[in-house]
Parts: sequence; C-alpha cells; structure tokens
Amino acid sequence: MDSREAFVALNMIEGIGPVRVRQLLEHFGESPAILSASKSQLEQVYGIGPEIAEAVTNWNKTVDLAGELKRIEQFGCNIVIQSDENYPELLKQIYDPPIVLYVKGNLLAKDKNSIAMVGSRMTTHYGIEIARKLAYQLAYIGVTVVSGGARGIDTAAHQGVLNAKGRTIAVLGTGINLVFPAENAELFERIAATGAVISQFPFNRQGDKQTFPIRNRIVAGMTLGTVVVEANLTSGALITANMAVENGRQVFAVPGRIDSPRSKGCHELIKKGAKLCESAEDILTEFEYLFPGSNRPKQGQDELPAFALSENEQKVYDLIDNESKGIDDIIRHSGLPASTVSVTLLGLEMKRIIRQLPGKMFVRSN
Repeated sequence: MDSREAFVALNMIEGIGPVRVRQLLEHFGESPAILSASKSQLEQVYGIGPEIAEAVTNWNKTVDLAGELKRIEQFGCNIVIQSDENYPELLKQIYDPPIVLYVKGNLLAKDKNSIAMVGSRMTTHYGIEIARKLAYQLAYIGVTVVSGGARGIDTAAHQGVLNAKGRTIAVLGTGINLVFPAENAELFERIAATGAVISQFPFNRQGDKQTFPIRNRIVAGMTLGTVVVEANLTSGALITANMAVENGRQVFAVPGRIDSPRSKGCHELIKKGAKLCESAEDILTEFEYLFPGSNRPKQGQDELPAFALSENEQKVYDLIDNESKGIDDIIRHSGLPASTVSVTLLGLEMKRIIRQLPGKMFVRSN
C-alpha cells in the first residue's frame, strides 16, 4: 500500500479528520505506518483515545479500500494529497486542510488566483443576474471562480464563468459521484471539462448538515477572498464568509434592497467590515497582482498593439479617443449587447489602455 492509498483509507474511517491525521503523521511519519500500528501504539498519540485507536486498528473491517480505488478509476477522477504540487496552496494554510481531494478535471497552479462566490439557494432574479455578471467579469480577467455547485447563486456563478470561457471549480458537499442538485448534472460535466469538480468525501457520501459546512471551509480556504452575492441571515453563505475571516481572507458583500430578506445577510456583513461590492473592479482592486502580465501594457507603453486585443476589445477601443465618450454612445455605435460592452470596457480598463471618468464616461489612457 502506498501513501496515497493509505490516505484514501484514513479518509474513509469514521471519526478521523484532518487534525487527528496530522497528529498521527507527526508520530508515525507516514500514512501506511498509521494503518499498520497496534492499538496500544495509537493510544500513545496525543488526542487519540481508545475509540479512535480501535477504529484505526480495525480499518480493514469497515473500509472497502479496494472497492473505493476501483470506483475512483472507473469514475475517472484523481486523488490529490497535500504533498502533490497541484494541491491548492492556500488550502494547506488552514487549520484542517482535507486529507485527500477527489478531483474530476484538473487543478492548476494559476488557480491560486481564485475568488469564492457564494450565496443563497433561494434567491431573486437580481441576485442571479449579479452573480453571473460578476463571475463573467472575473473569469474574463483570468481569475478562477470557486463555488459550491448548489442551486441559486452558486449555479449562477459557475454559469457566468463558463459563458466567459474561464475556469471555475465546484466544491461538493457530497461524494464526487453524486449530483446535488440533480438538475446540475450537465453543469458539473461542463465545469470538469475546463476546470474541476472536487470533494473531500468518499464515493456515495450523501450530503447532510455536517458535510455542507465542511464543504464551505474548502471554498473559503482555497481562495483569496469570498464574495457573498445574496444571502439571508441564516444562509450557509455566511458560514463561508466567517470561515474566510477566520483564515485571514478578504470578504466582499453585494448590497441589495433594504427591504429584501435575501439581502439582510450581505448588509450585516457590510456593517461588520466586509467590503461593499458593486462590480468586479471592487474585488480586483484588492488583488491587482492577480492580473496576468499579458493583460497589462509594458512599462512606458501607452497602449497595447491591436493584435493583443480581442475582436470585441478592438471594436470598442476604436470608438474611444481622447475626448470622453459615454457608455450609451459606445453601445450604440459598437452594435454589441450592453452586457458585452460593459465587460469589454472593464477588460480594457484592466489592461490600462482606457480610463473611466465620472458618469460612465471613457477616454484612452495617455
């Protein structure tokens, strides 16, 4: 048995979590040695009582490791452990990083530049549209958007990223082979094709009141900041936001109607110090180093050459000169949808080749 297989087995033992596994590793040195230790040896480890020692000693009577490894292979997912290069670097820094991650798709180094976007399952049209817009804008700039794959704001965030042809990661509160909610089956396949669907839970683990908060800690733990788009005062999104704060990460909250229960949670977060978020720019200004070098003009360069711009960017850029021009004029003369123009203008701003003036007016940067 190698270390990876041993970690899979440890992850399947009831009552053993990341903290206890860390204590056991500090004592025994490697994961296979934990599984081969005697009960008396296990009880010598701080925090490991008789019940846990018994569970570890008899792991092969309760854990179907061979069956789990077969399921992993047949499902087409990978097991990522903390010593792997593609284990999320930020996730390693939390108090209880997952022992293993089941990954369908791929985790990439650039996912370190990631933002979580969460919110209520029961949402409004306003919340859905804002989530899609913000996620689209972040993905357009090259930021990976992480969410929980749930109905409502989570789903809208994933959809916004996919519409922008960006990277998104769905963190599940169930075994990776279970689709919850059921209507997101196709969405999860699309996410895995260009990003990743991940879970710390073994196959066939149903979601419950314990698994979803555990999932939320991964969402908050593997990202630089968490954006709460819409949430009532009892929403699980606030759990994610609190976990982000505990890990020293930035929290953003989108304001809503003052008489809407769906916005009460966001307003409460803003009162407690979360940054008010009206656009992706409010997020990006906190993390300017996220922008890929290709998205910035070189030192001393006034503008990027035409070939560095997309077709829509070039079309919009050509409509802007040294005289301020309003967004309505740009939309009218470009022939592009208003949403496309808004995202394109944001991209040009991030590339530092145009500037926005008060009143939604735009000029070229000099």
